[in-house]
Amino acid sequence: MTASTSSHSKLFPLVLASWAVALSLAFGMIGAQASAMDQATATHPAIPDTIQQRARACTSCHGVHGEGALDSADGPRLAGKPAGYLLQQLRYFQNGQRKNTAMGYVLRQLDLPYMRELADYFASQQVPYPRPPLPTASAALMRRGEQLALHGDPSRGVPACTRCHGRTLTGVEPMIPGLAGLSEDYLSAQLVSWRTNTRAAKEPFCMGIVANRMLGTDVTAVAAWLASRHLPTDMHPQSASTQTRPLPGWCMMGDNGEQP
Repeated sequence: MTASTSSHSKLFPLVLASWAVALSLAFGMIGAQASAMDQATATHPAIPDTIQQRARACTSCHGVHGEGALDSADGPRLAGKPAGYLLQQLRYFQNGQRKNTAMGYVLRQLDLPYMRELADYFASQQVPYPRPPLPTASAALMRRGEQLALHGDPSRGVPACTRCHGRTLTGVEPMIPGLAGLSEDYLSAQLVSWRTNTRAAKEPFCMGIVANRMLGTDVTAVAAWLASRHLPTDMHPQSASTQTRPLPGWCMMGDNGEQP
């Protein structure tokens, strides 16, 4: 045996030993990482892919079932409203036609099927309506509010609320929201938003026209009267077949093919 062969024969076991140590360390690190991942999974389990989970960004402001908060204009009720209406409003917030920083941020990356799924989910939620706080408006103001809600004001071209929002004012499928069960503050805030174009829709938008034909005192009056009403036994939106009179001629189809 030559000196070179002898040297190689001595080095070979050392190389094998080094490889063994390296492999041991590598497998040890892999094992440690796997253990850490298992521990992390146990501590922070995978988030379930459910509609309830996806809706959590909404329920933090609008309530667990979308029931809303009567004392907050920023967290109105979603539960039980027509799905077409909810979808249309989500699209308006997304494209900036309705102004709300938080809503715009939440919706900016969502696609139409995702928003439709959210709209359908909240439309299906049936939870009781709490009674809004009773307004303190004068008798004369309440009479004016009743006149506007039930008969409108033909002299100013203002249709009755019941003309569009249904005989029971609980809304009409698939696109018109209810007014029953909403607080005076919320109703008033929305009418003011329509008057100032803070809230808008595809032009010509029905409520923008109606609100701007009303006097400032009319806004106060109709909001007070609507909030003072006893809630109907059935708060579901009425079927479209109950809408026997056509909507005012300046109402038009919404972006998703349904009435705004």
